[in-house]
Amino acid sequence: MLKFDVLIIGSGLAGMTLALHLAEHRKVALVTKRDLLEGSSTYAQGGIAAVLDTGDSVEAHIQDTLVAGAGLCNEETTRFIVEHSKEAIDWLIELGVPFTKDETHKTGYHLTREGGHSHRRIIHAADATGAAVTSTLGQKIKAHPNITLLEDHIAIDLITSKKLGQPGNRCFGAYVLDKQADEVRTVAAGHTILASGGAGKVYLYTTNPDTATGDGIAMGWRAGCRVSNMEFIQFHPTCLYHPHTKSFLITEAVRGEGGILRLPDGTRFMPAHDARAELAPRDVVARAIDFEMKRHGLDCVYLDISYKPASFIQEHFPNIYAHCLELGIDITKEPIPVVPAVHFTCGGLVTDLSGHTDVDGLYAVGEVACTGLHGANRLASNSLLECMVIGRAAANEILHTQPVELPAIPSWDDSRVTDPDEEVVISHNWDELRRAMWDYVGIVRTNKRLERALNRIKLLSEEINEYYSNFHVSNDLIELRNLVQTAELIVRSALLRKESRGLHYSRDYPDMLAEARDTTLSPGA
Repeated sequence: MLKFDVLIIGSGLAGMTLALHLAEHRKVALVTKRDLLEGSSTYAQGGIAAVLDTGDSVEAHIQDTLVAGAGLCNEETTRFIVEHSKEAIDWLIELGVPFTKDETHKTGYHLTREGGHSHRRIIHAADATGAAVTSTLGQKIKAHPNITLLEDHIAIDLITSKKLGQPGNRCFGAYVLDKQADEVRTVAAGHTILASGGAGKVYLYTTNPDTATGDGIAMGWRAGCRVSNMEFIQFHPTCLYHPHTKSFLITEAVRGEGGILRLPDGTRFMPAHDARAELAPRDVVARAIDFEMKRHGLDCVYLDISYKPASFIQEHFPNIYAHCLELGIDITKEPIPVVPAVHFTCGGLVTDLSGHTDVDGLYAVGEVACTGLHGANRLASNSLLECMVIGRAAANEILHTQPVELPAIPSWDDSRVTDPDEEVVISHNWDELRRAMWDYVGIVRTNKRLERALNRIKLLSEEINEYYSNFHVSNDLIELRNLVQTAELIVRSALLRKESRGLHYSRDYPDMLAEARDTTLSPGA
């Protein structure tokens, strides 16, 4: 058994922030499914929203967040995170993150604007902000003597006092599969943090990496945590549409810098859908694209920034320019084919402003959590900010908590299971689940579609749980078990919302109710 003061599951910006803030005073284990830098944070292109310019204000950023969230944001949470935005950015600058400079600007940095924002407040590193941030922090983590990095490890389930037959419900770590050695390790800790990201891979088409399988949400739910607002799945409006590329995101900043959405004949269509046109929030733009594609029978629409100088495009979007050019698309001369794709899980495990969940000793930070910041639709570039602010708050909370005495924890028992007879069951169920979610729980929903999805999910869940009970665990089986649980929570939440709000649009309930309420599910209820 491995013992640590703190176990962090997930190595995105939330996990990294926690590890670096805790490691001066605690022994930390950082578990990650692949290598340290493989996660959604690394793939974030646009940047981080923060109040840095004297022409901007905390109140304006809060208001933009509340408007985008369609009345469902928690105002206390939103204020707390926005008020701490500058110190979060200052911390990254102090660590050496190479944000794009602009000596003509009073801040010294180039600030861009994205959909839903009333000011230029997105600090960025060209069009690869996530990679710049995580690579900088990753170097610090690898060099820190108090951080044990467990790469190629996937958490199977949390260890709780309830599962150990003890009173109360406190978390004492997790059982973790070492994928290289193909053995389950017991990792015990007084404090455990789920920083495992979202659940984009529950859908057929997503901008998320393959690691985004809802692990933390499913583990937290099984351990006794409530979830909230799982029906609000954000579809990014502009994912590159090309047969030879995998879910490549075209950052919001392309529209922020003047990109225009067009039909194949060149007609601009966003002004007919919303007065803010291309700068409307993501839910509005994604629905508009979905509407136009269905109306005209299109495979994609086009995002055009080719009217800007080539030097401007190459300077601001070097990675997008290079990637598209490899595919034969010169974005300085022609528009980019785009489609919506699942991008962000706005709901998650219910937490407070220090990341506490309903289980003692268990925290959730980042996309896995629901703090109330994102409401019914996340405002662009608020997610990385949330990771840092709540991550720092959770670290402070843990540092001011007395160390916990760990109980005796039994080793993982797989004496009564065998090697799987047919792996095809996993791949088939994985594909069936993701197609059902894409077809029935997409941008536009109906009760009939949701009920069809739930019926399929229940059948898949029974099959997967039987498989899990009888065979040795594997990475694919663990992920599939978590995906089907997360899918069920999404569909159950969507069926409970009898209105259209933000990212949840129902043909059966097209109007928005006067009172905004969270959809909260409790285990066992």
